[in-house]
Amino acid sequence: MNYNPFQNFHWTLAHGRSLELGPRGVLMAIINVTPDSFSDGGRFSDTEAAVAQGKRCLSDGALILDVGGESTRPDAAPVSADEEQSRILPVIAALARETDALISVDTYRAETARFAVEAGAHIVNDVHGLQREPDIAHVAAQTGAGLCIMHTGRDREKLADVIEDQFHFLARSLQIATQAGIERERIVLDPGFGFAKDTEENLELMARFAELHRFELPFLVGTSRKRFLGAITGREPADRDAATAATTALLRLAGGAIFRVHDVANSRDALMMADAMLAAKKS
Repeated sequence: MNYNPFQNFHWTLAHGRSLELGPRGVLMAIINVTPDSFSDGGRFSDTEAAVAQGKRCLSDGALILDVGGESTRPDAAPVSADEEQSRILPVIAALARETDALISVDTYRAETARFAVEAGAHIVNDVHGLQREPDIAHVAAQTGAGLCIMHTGRDREKLADVIEDQFHFLARSLQIATQAGIERERIVLDPGFGFAKDTEENLELMARFAELHRFELPFLVGTSRKRFLGAITGREPADRDAATAATTALLRLAGGAIFRVHDVANSRDALMMADAMLAAKKS
């Protein structure tokens, strides 16, 4: 395999924007506009608080703000499309108007994705890998949005080997994207840490992360405050930022491109150290 995850990848996004991935790690800040997120539920559930948090994250070093209106924790109560949209669309519109941030919408709904891009979002981030509402792929194709396609083990039979299951699931997702007319330069993948994966599976996925580069696409990783970090450290969600920063550094050295985090400042320092080490290895 000749693919080098540290070489430049020009990620093409909506509204004429783009982002260079590869040579330096990128931080994506989590903006939960929900009352029931597992780690910060309710803190940013109104538009003013969410926009203020987004601006803080930009100051701390985030390049992307990922705005979501429905919690993805396993026991979360579902919300309607109308409720999801009422939570996130004003936040996205305000951030697009008041900042120069790249904005991602965290949704699996095609309708929500379309409205979000119309409101100013540049990226669609689907935790169901285009397989819950495949029409979301057509939205991405028609709007020119960048696309994050995540692996999940929920609501299906997984293969025993964690890497084989990544290829089994994501190959189908990429087929959906291709059939919708989405070019590869618009796509990044996400291995879905914590989504129907136990502690051992998450650790094996980290240890074998480099095997995922056979996809020859950049990877976004989201370990922030996840349950498996608590299983290892014994810490509650709000106290897992040091563990999150450690995984940021480790997975950057393994070739991760984008890091989706709650605490931008801590992971920024970890990412800077990892990038400095990578630069030293090249010199």
